[in-house]
Amino acid sequence: MEETGRAARFWIQAALLAAVAALAGWLVFTAWTNIGRLPVHFGLGFLSEPAGFSVLQTLIPFDEKSTYGRAFMVGLLNTLLVAAIGIALATVIGFSVGVARLAPNRLLRAVAAGYVELFRNLPLLLLLFFFYFGVLRQLPPPRQSFELGGVILNNRGLFLPDPAGGGWLVLAALALLAAALALKSRWRIFAGVGAAVALVSALAMTHIVWPEARGLSVSGGLRLIPEFVALVAALAIYTAAYIAEIVRAGIQSVARGQGQAAAALGLTGLQAMRFVVLPQALRLVVPPLTSQYLNLTKNSSLAVAIAYPDLVSIFAGTTLAQTGQAVEIMALTMGVYLTLSLATAALLNWQNARVRA
Repeated sequence: MEETGRAARFWIQAALLAAVAALAGWLVFTAWTNIGRLPVHFGLGFLSEPAGFSVLQTLIPFDEKSTYGRAFMVGLLNTLLVAAIGIALATVIGFSVGVARLAPNRLLRAVAAGYVELFRNLPLLLLLFFFYFGVLRQLPPPRQSFELGGVILNNRGLFLPDPAGGGWLVLAALALLAAALALKSRWRIFAGVGAAVALVSALAMTHIVWPEARGLSVSGGLRLIPEFVALVAALAIYTAAYIAEIVRAGIQSVARGQGQAAAALGLTGLQAMRFVVLPQALRLVVPPLTSQYLNLTKNSSLAVAIAYPDLVSIFAGTTLAQTGQAVEIMALTMGVYLTLSLATAALLNWQNARVRA
């Protein structure tokens, strides 16, 4: 009887698999047939054609004569920039608010709880519109800019001091510093030394270009356009509310006796949290944290709502409208987000395995 039941389950699963394969084949055949009837040539040859449009923010050179393939790279890099900065800010804010949720100070706990309840219950798109239309677009023009410590803020964007000459070395130093914190102790010293060397070299090569308000514009400095500032702020603040709850739950999962034992050894509250409680809480924090990082990366596609030139806006928007290559463009766009999600999940799964080891 057991063998008969096993055989029946096998044939049922095989039949379902065959049905799914047949349905997929029919969909592909139908799509291919319909595409053949359209006055559009299927393929990726359009990527080598000139785009004919410009982009407001680019990390690589781009103009009207650049190709659609280069436009794809511009959008991809802008998406990666938003995701990386958004994840970093959301992590810092989220961990800070999560720890504050359990602080002994009642006022601090109330403020942290209010933050979580407010931003978790607001739609992300509404929050994005608030920062863009309600805050940044209402700022004064350059003549009445807000200036503080070399930072200028107006309706043209946020202007920061620009470390010209050694910017890439600064990024390398930050990357090595992050590696030093993530790697095991025997490799940590090498990454730390590399970070120190890169930072010293950057300081030696760098000269700071300060922004300066001049009439109707701002000269010098590093400009962050309003669309970028609004998008990063909305993503970071919104995601941080969820990360804060994850951190709070992770900390509460650690037995109270751990903190009491740390206090008995003479550690302060912050030292106990840093060296005793948080390392144990990370075992439960990292898996759900992965989902929040993935959500932030995918939610960055809302940039199209405020015309920030990310991958969806440039490639799945402008490029699609001009070329009509809908299947290829959407397939490439979905492939990028799938790859980013899988890469982020793999990295955090590796970190989770390392924490549990």
